[in-house]
Amino acid sequence: MSAPPKIWHYSPIETPPAEFVRSLQKHTDGRCERLAVLLWNRNIRDLEKLPGFLDPQQYRSADPFEFAGEMQRAVRRLTEARSRNEQVAIWGDFDADGVTATSVLWEGLGQFFERDRQLSYIVPNRFTDSHGLNRRGIQRLAEENVNLIVTCDTGSTNLEEIQLAAELGIDVIVTDHHTLPERRPPVEAIVNPRNLPETHPLYHLSGVAVAYKLVQALYQTLPEVPQQPLEDLLDLVAIGLIADLVELSGDCRYLAQMGLKKLQQQLTHPTRPGVAELLNRCKRSGDRPSDVSFGIGPRINAVSRIHGDASFCVELLTSRDEKRCKALAHKAELANARRQELQRRVNHSVRAKLAQLDLSTTSVIVLSDPQWEVGVLGLVAGQIAQDYSRPTILLCTDLVGDPPMARGSARSIDRIDLYRLVKSQEHLLHRFGGHPFAAGLSLPVSNLDLFAEAINRELAQQLGRTGGVASQLHIDLTVTVAELGRDLFKELKHLEPCGMGNPVPQLLIRDCWFEEVWNKNLRDSTGKTVKYIQTFFKIWDETAESGFHGVWWGHYQDEIPKGRCDAVVVLDVNTYEKRYEVRLIDVRSALERQAAEIVGKPKFRLLDWRVKSEIPQPHPPLLETCPSSWEQLERWFRQVRQELGATGELALAYSEPEPVSPEEIFMELLGVAKYLNRTGKRVEIYKIRDKLALSDRTLSLGFLALQELGFQTQLRQDTVQIKHSQVLEKNSEDKPSIDRFLEAVCEEQFRCSYFTKASISTIRDVVTF
Repeated sequence: MSAPPKIWHYSPIETPPAEFVRSLQKHTDGRCERLAVLLWNRNIRDLEKLPGFLDPQQYRSADPFEFAGEMQRAVRRLTEARSRNEQVAIWGDFDADGVTATSVLWEGLGQFFERDRQLSYIVPNRFTDSHGLNRRGIQRLAEENVNLIVTCDTGSTNLEEIQLAAELGIDVIVTDHHTLPERRPPVEAIVNPRNLPETHPLYHLSGVAVAYKLVQALYQTLPEVPQQPLEDLLDLVAIGLIADLVELSGDCRYLAQMGLKKLQQQLTHPTRPGVAELLNRCKRSGDRPSDVSFGIGPRINAVSRIHGDASFCVELLTSRDEKRCKALAHKAELANARRQELQRRVNHSVRAKLAQLDLSTTSVIVLSDPQWEVGVLGLVAGQIAQDYSRPTILLCTDLVGDPPMARGSARSIDRIDLYRLVKSQEHLLHRFGGHPFAAGLSLPVSNLDLFAEAINRELAQQLGRTGGVASQLHIDLTVTVAELGRDLFKELKHLEPCGMGNPVPQLLIRDCWFEEVWNKNLRDSTGKTVKYIQTFFKIWDETAESGFHGVWWGHYQDEIPKGRCDAVVVLDVNTYEKRYEVRLIDVRSALERQAAEIVGKPKFRLLDWRVKSEIPQPHPPLLETCPSSWEQLERWFRQVRQELGATGELALAYSEPEPVSPEEIFMELLGVAKYLNRTGKRVEIYKIRDKLALSDRTLSLGFLALQELGFQTQLRQDTVQIKHSQVLEKNSEDKPSIDRFLEAVCEEQFRCSYFTKASISTIRDVVTF
């Protein structure tokens, strides 16, 4: 069975108020109407918090002691260890979050303990140890007279191992962010944001960020001891945070923003030669989250996936020896190239197995094979889960073990808590750990069939049916090829760092086509071909004067449709080629588009003729008067739609009105009132509205303002009659209704200016038909 096509979903868009747009303009340079739409519809609306969201210098980060008693106990035990000259061991993890967390503690605690003599670290082997504490390692530390273990990115659920440490006279401080056990383990402290409310700004911290908060608390407690500025750790924090795919909100966003500023300095003023070398090898500048998620992060993760042992990555990130760092970075680069090839091979094998199955009655994909490389199973499981719209568990079986065991990884999809799902079958497992989106597990091979059946039954009961969950591709904005480039990139960059909870904007380009399409295999740093494909192209549409560069990772050139199609892309910058380009996410040919329309979008084509000096003949319906509100636009669209039916073309053909002061407009309204009073005529309201170019709401405020000058407005259906009473006109100063009218006119003029500059794609996105 091939992967089902995704449902393209265009979420309903709510218009941001003018006050929000004006406030946003104060904090951004250049156009911001599309940014305003995205922020507003992602519920980022608090004007007091907006400056801190856009600029980390204006964000107030949470104090580390908001972890309350747990942080206080951790700091107290560490200060005791320092005063007693005790041996302290850092116990980390082998993924990018765990390696950077280990590095942060190695440098951070190294300000308080002498490294190598008092302070040491352990990074478990992915193949022989797996995640978490283990008995063999704890026993070795006991033999080395270690008094205190500080974990990072691990340890919350290692109850038996923590008990063993206690029996051997070793205290344990856990710093972690994974799901907590039902009862608190017997540790000195457990600093874990899962203990905090979900709305707390520290709740989404990853392992490296929790480790950083522990170091920050020590810096605050013993400020006279450290010689290295705390901020020097932030580049490591950004790498781990972004690579671990946590929700970048609250302090997570702040730390990632500050860390990226530090990271990009490594190319110009390198303080970490290993990090600088990684950036050079992946041809990245370090200023964007994608430089981590597609550059540094995969290279760190690849080391344990290929070699099992990733302990040298701590040296790579913290050593100041340039020659040594170059050699270690080269080793990581080769591991990443090998990882790409293994990932492609396992992915192909998994899809071949799926082609033989009927997935209509399968809610969870559970597959195993003795030939699969366990180190890449999490990556492939993530791809399969997204493509087949089902949680996916991939396992490598060791049939010669005693007993034979299956080990692997699981990945989830939207709205399904994978941790709870796997935990429901805990009695069949040897061990497991993780969080709602990802998990690692092992179980006896003899339990595999029972596990697959039980976990499918469990999810089917939760969903109320069998089969997958429809996979949706969420579209944020519609753009044209002509709009791609520097200005749009600069505007959208204000959203960064993007991640879970604030995803990279996905852009729809309609009725486009591709030219100069070609693909190639990657090559590793030795020049050897890696069987991992990327396809290059130029994308065109009717607005484009030239094609726009793009790339499609992991796809061949014959997968690009011929002729007209719709495409979903992400706008990116290629610092190596020094150009902007798009990364293709999905594409539909004209035939596929007819079969599967985008959910939530109408079938209208909106033309932008606002700058045309001559209107072609014949022409579609035109809007020639600049609107001052979204309501006016929608009213026009609705009228035209009644004439056109379900499909058709519409054109915006207005220009910005000549500037007229609000006071002049009020005097013109006053002149109309005096004329109607003198003649006694009743007139249609729309004639006054159109004459003054006002909205209905602002005109009604004008009628109220006239009352303060002694006029009476008599409304009847769609007409008005204005008479002046015999009350003596007072001075027009200090009249609140007149002030409100003048403010409303200013607001409309601001909106008119906005509608002359707003991109055609933004207008198309916001207006509902």
